[in-house]
Amino acid sequence: MQKMLNEEIQKQLRQVFSEMKEDVTMVLFTEEGECYSCAETMGLLEEVEELSDKIHLKKFDLNKDVEEAKKYNIEMTPSFVLLNSKGEYEGVKFNGIPAGHEINSFIPALIEMSGVKQEVPADFEARVAKIDKPVNIKVFVTLSCPHCPGAVQKAHVLAMLNKNIEGEMIEAQTFHDLSNRFNVSGVPKIVINDKIELVGNQPIEEFLAQIEAL
Repeated sequence: MQKMLNEEIQKQLRQVFSEMKEDVTMVLFTEEGECYSCAETMGLLEEVEELSDKIHLKKFDLNKDVEEAKKYNIEMTPSFVLLNSKGEYEGVKFNGIPAGHEINSFIPALIEMSGVKQEVPADFEARVAKIDKPVNIKVFVTLSCPHCPGAVQKAHVLAMLNKNIEGEMIEAQTFHDLSNRFNVSGVPKIVINDKIELVGNQPIEEFLAQIEAL
């Protein structure tokens, strides 16, 4: 299979990854048979792993490694999560290949999971810390959408700030049944706990306000 990252992009990413503080593990779930973009997703993650000695990849099969999949609430493929240097899941998940524009949500997630955190205002962080119930944020994207990575990043930032929050990118065309279920006609579409729906790259304050109102 042809490499997805050309030499110029590889060079740029090596430079970006040199800022990483701690190790990050990508845990990928695929399955045999009918799995749209499983091979491509694995190929991309393998290429990324080669670009830094701080990035590691573990591969599992959704149907064979059931207990592993349960740990991270994996129900579809391809899906992968990021683990911090202690091997802990902080709620950062990708469903579908983070290619196209979504490389711009994938790379920052790796950097932040390594300990290079985005600065957020102290009062905002305090509000996020008070969230004490399970929150799932789905962000439906397409790979050609330039505004989608910003929404995915915000979901992931919230997840990394509070263990009760899970933020997941969902590639709308790969998972069209799920997209139909949530009437995804425009992207990014944000769905919080399967009931609150927002469209567009909303400010992170709007994400939080909707979560607080649950």
